[in-house]
Amino acid sequence: MAAARFTRLVADIGGTNARFALLSEGSETPQQESTLQCADFADLGAAAAAYLASQGNPPVKEAAVAAATPITSDRIKLTNNDWTFSVEQTRTMLGLDRLVMVNDFTALALSLPLLASDEYRQVGGGAPVANTPIALIGAGTGLGVSGLVPAGDGWIPIQGEGGHTAFSPITPREIEVLRVMWQTYDHVSTERLASGPGLVALRDSLAAIDGVAAPPLAPEDIARRGRDGTDAICREALEMFCGILGSAAANLCVTLGARNGVYIGGGIVPSLGDWFDRSPFRARFEHKGRFRSYVAAVPTYVITARNPALRGVARAFTPL
Repeated sequence: MAAARFTRLVADIGGTNARFALLSEGSETPQQESTLQCADFADLGAAAAAYLASQGNPPVKEAAVAAATPITSDRIKLTNNDWTFSVEQTRTMLGLDRLVMVNDFTALALSLPLLASDEYRQVGGGAPVANTPIALIGAGTGLGVSGLVPAGDGWIPIQGEGGHTAFSPITPREIEVLRVMWQTYDHVSTERLASGPGLVALRDSLAAIDGVAAPPLAPEDIARRGRDGTDAICREALEMFCGILGSAAANLCVTLGARNGVYIGGGIVPSLGDWFDRSPFRARFEHKGRFRSYVAAVPTYVITARNPALRGVARAFTPL
């Protein structure tokens, strides 16, 4: 009887994790949330089927899925994992009447007006200006970018791929890192450095520049050593990561005119806790030359809510 209450499936698919939940009829509140590892499944259909089986195979007829990739055709290829699938074939395989696909950060942007005041934390100064755009950026396996543009009593979400803009170094040290990265990539995007793999690239590049041995480390280990100060290269890499993210957030802010605020999501920044508040992020956000006063007046917020994108994707059943 409990399973029969659920009529819709929602999911948020990143480069590493696949998060699922169910919606009961007439509700946009996700329930029965569960996180699966993308690496454990061949594609979306296999992961969704496993999740539904774990919930007793409720009779869902519609699904909305946020995926970390551009949504431009029936054929979906995740940017930062090996999943590739047909939307229509997945819909048929799961026995759905409708399967809606949106970009993952579009879904996260849709969740922003739903956040309670205790589900985000302000970093630095500034105050929101009503009826102006909101910006969103976040680092995880990749770098997501989106935003909301006011439209009457609601919002229009942005479906873009701003994480793949070209990286622009600000300091001499960052120029050196860019030169190292050019040895591997002819185009160094912001995502190549402001992400989990980017944190590894920063640490390894800095070690190469300084001629220091750099045994392999996972992003979470670099972040931990950087926070506790036990490894000077990891500390510099983490601080540089935060500075690069600050510059990227400021660029997004002035591009969108996002005087309503810039929100930071993704898995990395929330895990840094209040260390992030003392990092170079906000100083670099305000490092904007003639537009310093413009960005200094814009508040920046770290999203601390658990799985907020599932709330956003629940709104994607209505045409965007």
